[in-house]
Amino acid sequence: MANTQKAEAGQLRITLVRSTIGRPEDQKNSVKSLGLRKVNHTVIRNDDPSIRGICNKISHLVSVEEVAG
Repeated sequence: MANTQKAEAGQLRITLVRSTIGRPEDQKNSVKSLGLRKVNHTVIRNDDPSIRGICNKISHLVSVEEVAG
């Protein structure tokens, strides 16, 4: 039998650094979908293309760092 182990995916530390006040509704929804609530709130999410896409869309509002592990 073949041993199929999933490659260990990295994680992203995402911090909201700017307010969503006065931003379009789709940007507010993107911030909310990541689980961010207040300025300087940080969440850790798995590194996958959908999360990267959301972060690219709101890159002017968030700070993204890669976390090993």
